[in-house]
Amino acid sequence: LGLCSQSSGINAEYGGRLASVIAKQLLNGQRVVVVRCELLNVSGSFYRNKLKYFAFLRKRMNSNPSHGPYHFRAPSKILWRTIRGMIPHKTQRGMEALNRLKVFEGIPAPYDKTKRMVIPSALRVLRLKPGRRYASVGRISREVGWKYGDVVEKLEAKRKEKSAAYFQAKKKLNA
Repeated sequence: LGLCSQSSGINAEYGGRLASVIAKQLLNGQRVVVVRCELLNVSGSFYRNKLKYFAFLRKRMNSNPSHGPYHFRAPSKILWRTIRGMIPHKTQRGMEALNRLKVFEGIPAPYDKTKRMVIPSALRVLRLKPGRRYASVGRISREVGWKYGDVVEKLEAKRKEKSAAYFQAKKKLNA
């Protein structure tokens, strides 16, 4: 995947094995913005992934749980933590790489006007055998305590409406 020297916007929709590709790009000095993290897919059934996340939620420091590990519920933070696990984040190089990463649910204001790309090698339809089960990170997040799924859906609907109106105006202008 040859990305440009500036930042690249990656649409996480229908993506699966995205974290490793992003981690490599970050370590190579690329700035990466990932949008629509709630539509990211994880292989395995929804029930199995939910059980895995509940097992992760049980892991905590016995004497003082506020000392960690911290269990992020938001899809963007789940992706961020997965990527952090693939980067030597305690070294200077790793810290700088993580600072080059931005992750969002939905597509917030400055990035809704920029070009977004998908990473073909990470697409679920190409990575997962047909008939295999998968789950969306957004649904898992809602089950384990993420409260903003409805808000993101509403904002995305509004953004899509504005985008469609813009596209129609552009089509009329070019016709």
